[in-house]
Amino acid sequence: MPKTRYATVDLEGFEVFYRQAGDIDNSTILLLHGFPSASHMFRDLIPLLAKRYHVVAPDLPGFGQSGMPPAPDFPYSFKAAADLMTKFVEALGLGRFAMYLFDYGAPIGLRMALQHPERVQAIISQNGNAYEEGLGPGWESMKEFWRDPTTEYRESLRAAFIPSATSYQYEVGVLDRGLVAPDGQNLDNYYLARPGAHEPQLAYFLDYASNVALYPQFQSYLRERQPPVLAIWGEYDPYFIPAGASEFKRDVPDAEVTLLPTGHFALETHASEIAELITNFLGRKLAGTRPGRAD
Repeated sequence: MPKTRYATVDLEGFEVFYRQAGDIDNSTILLLHGFPSASHMFRDLIPLLAKRYHVVAPDLPGFGQSGMPPAPDFPYSFKAAADLMTKFVEALGLGRFAMYLFDYGAPIGLRMALQHPERVQAIISQNGNAYEEGLGPGWESMKEFWRDPTTEYRESLRAAFIPSATSYQYEVGVLDRGLVAPDGQNLDNYYLARPGAHEPQLAYFLDYASNVALYPQFQSYLRERQPPVLAIWGEYDPYFIPAGASEFKRDVPDAEVTLLPTGHFALETHASEIAELITNFLGRKLAGTRPGRAD
């Protein structure tokens, strides 16, 4: 089994923690996590993919072991996160790569693709939304916040950072909750309980509206560039509903869509199935392509 290595890279004073496994001469898969997790959400997936691929999984700014400077020192927005991740792949010398996009990782990865479409060899979207049709009913109150970001409503969003809210995200839609290890969500709760951790997350909540505004640009990128797309969806996710998966085929007709009988954090219950889907998909789509190291 390939060993996972852990490291940090200094990006002009911002420390980004990341996990890395597999032969660097193989094609690269960049794994981008979501809220409220970090790269540890890929702990089961990384060794399965690293048998054939070079796998890199960073912690996003304000998450996990990466830097979490106060807001005046870093603008916690999806644009800023995407810009930092672009610097990250450049610092590691990743010239071309496939991207695994989950939750927040989707708008961040797709912003990176808009900046440098030539770098993206394939997209694997696991409950990573790019269509308004994929926004579940739970987003309605958030849309009100975007329209009228009152201080009172902003403060009410702190309820999303308590342990029961984390458990809900991990367990809702899961048919057998006994398969969901407590470790991941407990670690998320630890990170969320750190002093100052709520402020970056509240900023991301408010800024998510900018992602929805970019959906048309994301879709234009997909139509024009036609990257290979694999959409793997936990079909009982209350946040990003299955329509978000099927809509990829509207812009990329050859997109492959698989629904799994689980919830938002599909890797908690279906890591081996997802690894097999990705390996088969990339084996076909990247056949004959050169590994993605930068020149």
